[in-house]
Amino acid sequence: MANRLAGISVADLTTLRAVAVSVVFETHSWSEDNERGVASGWNHSCLTPRGRVLALELGDRRSADAIDAVFTSDLRRAVETVEVAFADHPISIFHDWRLRECNYGTLNGMPAAELHADKPSYVRSPYPGGESWQGAIERVGLFLDDLARYFDGQRVLLVGHVATYWAIVHHLDGTSITDLMTSGFDWKLGWEFELPAGQLSQNL
Repeated sequence: MANRLAGISVADLTTLRAVAVSVVFETHSWSEDNERGVASGWNHSCLTPRGRVLALELGDRRSADAIDAVFTSDLRRAVETVEVAFADHPISIFHDWRLRECNYGTLNGMPAAELHADKPSYVRSPYPGGESWQGAIERVGLFLDDLARYFDGQRVLLVGHVATYWAIVHHLDGTSITDLMTSGFDWKLGWEFELPAGQLSQNL
């Protein structure tokens, strides 16, 4: 082995070691605020009975999926999703506030249709007392930066929100926030991404 590595620089060795992080993203399950048509933002909301059933299905879907660790937003609807999904599965679970939804500030908890009708106005301008979509996506990007540096070669599950998903797509594909808003968000049974090992800071 020593002969094979002779003459290879430290930078080359780092490149050889770096693999990628296999990222599975799932949204939190159906919440009481979803049921009422309310935009939770940073407010907490519990799952409905239907949401708990969907969370159990998520656990069944991912428990044999070679997941090394689960990272969840610390908002209640996401935490409860993970608690229900993996209650009977021995897997490392980490809560991280950086995976939260966009903070709508004083508008947290208002009717979703009313709030999101003016969404483009808050791409770079923050909601009153809250943050902009750009700020939310940069926040999630800092989490992705840590994930890329410390979890290369592993397969991880992220449970979060629309802001979480948009941040992953933005930082990996370079899709603009405006284009993400235009394309909307269509729920499905998880998304898969390959996060390059190292740092994503240049994309923030």
